[in-house]
Amino acid sequence: MIIDREALRFEARPGRKSADPLAGTGVDFTVRIVSLTSKSVRWAHRHPKSVELLHVTEGRGVLWEEGVERRFERGDTALVPTGVPHATLPDPGTAMELICFFPHPDLDNNIEELEDMIVSANQERAENE
Repeated sequence: MIIDREALRFEARPGRKSADPLAGTGVDFTVRIVSLTSKSVRWAHRHPKSVELLHVTEGRGVLWEEGVERRFERGDTALVPTGVPHATLPDPGTAMELICFFPHPDLDNNIEELEDMIVSANQERAENE
């Protein structure tokens, strides 16, 4: 099976757009293609029922996990443990695209959006320039 990118329907989620290329296929895991811009306000979220594997297909920025920021750019892959608050933040003036994998069949029942806004040090510097 090949899923045509043009057939993807991106839906707005807090601070990002997300598409489910496997919707309706009956697989027992979840994949999302996520599009982010540096102008998006980002809040942390967590997945209480599974880990998340993230792979950067385009762009660069930071992966924020429980207050710690690490560089995260095209070609990098990260594993976020179950329940860990996290957010991906593109560098100022850039965009990022990620492919996110979850070994859980239903993302809507495996995501908790957190109310604390996350602002990276890179974004704060850009705003002060």
